[in-house]
Amino acid sequence: MQIHISPNDGVPIYQQIVNQIKYLVASGRLAAGEELPAIRVLAERLIVNPNTVARAYRELETAGIVEKRRTAGTYVSDQGSPLARRERLKILTERIDLLLAEARHMDIAIEDVAKLVQQRHSTMQTIRNEE
Repeated sequence: MQIHISPNDGVPIYQQIVNQIKYLVASGRLAAGEELPAIRVLAERLIVNPNTVARAYRELETAGIVEKRRTAGTYVSDQGSPLARRERLKILTERIDLLLAEARHMDIAIEDVAKLVQQRHSTMQTIRNEE
């Protein structure tokens, strides 16, 4: 599990951990039932206070993304799929917003952007079918 902390980000460190784990779950890089690193292990890896990681894990547990199993650790929740879908859509929405802003700055019409997205989708489907 790759998590990168930026102390100068302006976002609290525990929230950076929460956001990145949500992204990893939503993207499928962390699967349902997969164990997260122990609090102390992740804290040492990120060079942060264990209480910071514990707070992030509590937030994730409250959101239903992870579940604690007594004496067995913290695992990605089996029931994370609605949240995972919501998070995936949120991520895509942010990226679409960036794409549309870039297109606007480059004076490219929305119709041309939509056509380009459709062309790229077709190309990717063709490549997948050839594999």
